[in-house]
Amino acid sequence: MTVLAASLTVFASASPARAETAGQPGEQVVLVGVGGLSWSDVSPETPALWDLAQRASLGSAVVRSIRTATCPADGWLAVSSGARAADESGRCRTLAEPVAGAVPGWPDYVAAAEETGYGARLGTLGNAVSEAEVPATSIGPGAAIALADSDGAVQGTSLRRAPTPVGLEAQVTAALTTSALVVVDAGTVRDLSNASLPNPPAPTAPTTPEEARTAQVDVVERRIAAVLAAVQEQAPDATVILASLADSGSAPGLRLLAATGPGLTDGSTPFGESLLVTTSTRQTGYVQTTDLLPGLVSALDLGEFVPTGTLVGSPMRATDGPASAEGRLDAVLDQDVHAQAVRPIVAPFYLFLVVGNIALYAAVAIGLKRPAAFRIREFLDRRLSVLRGKGLRRGLAAQRRRVLLSLRIVSLAIGALPVASFLANLLPWWRVDPPALGLAVAIIVWDAAIVAVALLRPWRDWVLGPLAVVAGITAAVLALDVLTGARLQISAVMGVPTLVAGRFYGFNNTAFALFTVSTILVVVAVTNPLVRAGRRLLAAAVVAGIGIVATVLDGAPGIGADFGGPPALVPAFTILALMAAGVRLTWKRIAVVLGGAAAVTVLFAFVDWLRPADDRTHLGRFIDTVLDGGLWDVVFRKLEANLRILANNRPLTLLAIAGVALVVFVLARPVKIAILSPGGGKFDWLSAGAPISQMGQASPMLRPGLVAMAVAMGIGFVVNDSGIAIPAIGISVAVPLLLAACASWMLTLSPPAVPVDAPLLVEPQDSSA
Repeated sequence: MTVLAASLTVFASASPARAETAGQPGEQVVLVGVGGLSWSDVSPETPALWDLAQRASLGSAVVRSIRTATCPADGWLAVSSGARAADESGRCRTLAEPVAGAVPGWPDYVAAAEETGYGARLGTLGNAVSEAEVPATSIGPGAAIALADSDGAVQGTSLRRAPTPVGLEAQVTAALTTSALVVVDAGTVRDLSNASLPNPPAPTAPTTPEEARTAQVDVVERRIAAVLAAVQEQAPDATVILASLADSGSAPGLRLLAATGPGLTDGSTPFGESLLVTTSTRQTGYVQTTDLLPGLVSALDLGEFVPTGTLVGSPMRATDGPASAEGRLDAVLDQDVHAQAVRPIVAPFYLFLVVGNIALYAAVAIGLKRPAAFRIREFLDRRLSVLRGKGLRRGLAAQRRRVLLSLRIVSLAIGALPVASFLANLLPWWRVDPPALGLAVAIIVWDAAIVAVALLRPWRDWVLGPLAVVAGITAAVLALDVLTGARLQISAVMGVPTLVAGRFYGFNNTAFALFTVSTILVVVAVTNPLVRAGRRLLAAAVVAGIGIVATVLDGAPGIGADFGGPPALVPAFTILALMAAGVRLTWKRIAVVLGGAAAVTVLFAFVDWLRPADDRTHLGRFIDTVLDGGLWDVVFRKLEANLRILANNRPLTLLAIAGVALVVFVLARPVKIAILSPGGGKFDWLSAGAPISQMGQASPMLRPGLVAMAVAMGIGFVVNDSGIAIPAIGISVAVPLLLAACASWMLTLSPPAVPVDAPLLVEPQDSSA
């Protein structure tokens, strides 16, 4: 009787005007939403899901919303609004069936969406369905959220999910006879510690988390099987989307996504035996929950009923993948394994990078100045003279070459760590147990290889040679990566964290900082001989040429798509070109440069905005946001993110402070004295008594390069939402490579003769001491 009543309700509620066309091939869409379901839950023990995996287009659902872990309500709100939205913070609420046709707690959802600053318009799908008079049916509490209008009233027919799979199958069968859109909430899989368990079919209740999950998956799988059976019987040509919209607990992850049927856009390849992709990610297999609503809008021809600038995603489509079903399933499983493996490693890696840089700075600032170095040597001499005899009596000054070679190697190794971390993704390190060991080995191998190349002849004998090699490899790897799809950045330890659902293509903020600093250092090395030879105009032309290429790579919508890049790159390279040409900088010229940077940025965004809406990147969507009056929301959200990173990301903040301290106190104070000293000051034992100012004469482009990097990192800090991370990442490459260049220069100097028996602690008079 319950099934019969549900069927009669569906028939009575359908819109006759549109129901006549419902059921025709390609005109119906069935969205089945679940929570917490992953591809790792799929096996022959889940026959309906296993069969679907063999014949469907597969993908990894990126469910990240506002907070680290996504609740079921968050995922359904993303379907409703097409943007990031979430419930109020705290424990995930249990979704309730509509009361009197309204979604319980809807005002809470609206208030939470207004506070986030993402501009989510809850009820977008429900409003569009209502205005377009598209017959729709929602089954279950989550589906009701998806089809609610902006006031929380569920549009179309709303049904309580039947308690049995047989009843659910009857509900879907009836709905497909009248509705063009059927949305089904098939339930949620939750971790044992975060949810009550459903009544399992087994005679005894589960006692372990594994058993609890298996029991929940079994319940959800039976419901999915019922829906698929109804579709196969009533509307075999309908487009079916099965999407896991939420995490199963406090730990984020990539979730299950599958699609069958004719597709969501005109002329698209039908779903089946392939992988999924969207324009919003440009990465095979990755689809965000914010991409689901654009697909529904496209399939149901609702575009004119959705306000411009509302949707941030794009319809998913089928793309080539492995030929076998096993290969496709392995591909999406591997994506989740990769994402899960890198997540706990990111913080320790950055901490290691910070500690390595600070240790290097301390060694230069304290350990390599003459008094400290001599005292360390005397201490070792007293302790080890019995073992090594008179070898230690030569004093540290006699070992300067060994010290400088070591300093250069260590500096190059630290400077090469970032690019080595990207190259590590060429190897499947995440399949090693433990993954951290696999990543460490991969980074060490690549880092050693890069340093070895940097120290090959003939460039190792050039002052800026090793610096240019490491910086060149860094810039080239990142440039080639964005030109070929930015795949190295996906789930890289310094790249794109897929679980965060940020940038999936182009230059993210970390890559921008690395690319910018490395490119400027390469330009410095390339143009330095030209400036020394007096060919300043040619040097300026080279700077301008490389700067234009770098700006296009970073800012072009189809390549780097970095909105915050051109405002930093254009002034940096313009100032570098002017200084290379010998032009004196004035405030008027600086203002013109900054204005030009803003114009170039707007031009990139405008060109992207001229493209079709589904093909736009975030650059073009920013123009939509401005035209829609949402500019200040974006500004305040980025400012908030900047301040949050400054306060919470202590390792990178510490690195930036340490780098600035090195420049201000180590270089600008004692080294300034050493530079002005005719004998090299307290670093004379390393500079062979030569004034350090001679390095500036040998490398006249170093100072303009430092100015350009400071400009780029400073503007990047202001205009991007990664805040302190940008100058910190830039410092982590620039300072070690500059120290390597300094060591290379000192190695070109001839050391003074030091008698073997000279006293260790006799120091020449130094007025700066």
